[in-house]
This record gives sequence, structure tokens and C-alpha cells, in this order.
Amino acid sequence: MDTNHPIDLIIPPPEKSSRLLALATLFFFFPKLLLALPHIIVLYFLMIAALLVAFAGQIVVLFTGKYPREMHGFVVSALRWQMRVNGYLFGLRDEYPPFTLKQ
Repeated sequence: MDTNHPIDLIIPPPEKSSRLLALATLFFFFPKLLLALPHIIVLYFLMIAALLVAFAGQIVVLFTGKYPREMHGFVVSALRWQMRVNGYLFGLRDEYPPFTLKQ
């Protein structure tokens, strides 16, 4: 594995997966989608905010030459949350993702 990349996505496979959830998702994608609906609604607005913060961060970089740590942390946390929800929706993880910006 090349460790020179600034972004690394590691999703370990689950030790045991739910057969019932896999069966329901195989025939009807809706169970996981319905379970993730609260995340999707919150993430919609959160990603709009992250886009605005990232844009403002670029303006700050233009004038100061440094990306503010708080802005970077917010955007990274929003993207991590989005990746946790995507991992859940695509069956990479069975655990329901937490409602948090923390890692």
C-alpha cells in the first residue's frame, strides 16, 4: 500500500453481516434507504454548509496563504460522515452510522 497519498479510505470488512438485512436489501433497496433517510436529510444541508465553508476557505487561502484549521476540520468531518453513510448504504458496513461530526 502506497502511503504517500493524503487521503486514505479504510473500511474493514464486517466480521459478521446480517443475512436478513442483506436479503431485504437484495430484493428491496428501500429498507436501508429508509433507515438512512434521517442521515440523508441532515447531510443534504450539512454538505451545502461544507461547500460554502470550503469556498470561504479558498478565499482565506488567497489572502493569508493558510487554510484555517477549523474550516478544514469541519469539511473533513462532513465528508467522513458522508462516507460512513455511503458505506452503510452500499453494504460495506452493517452498523448504523452515528449522527456525529466526530470520527
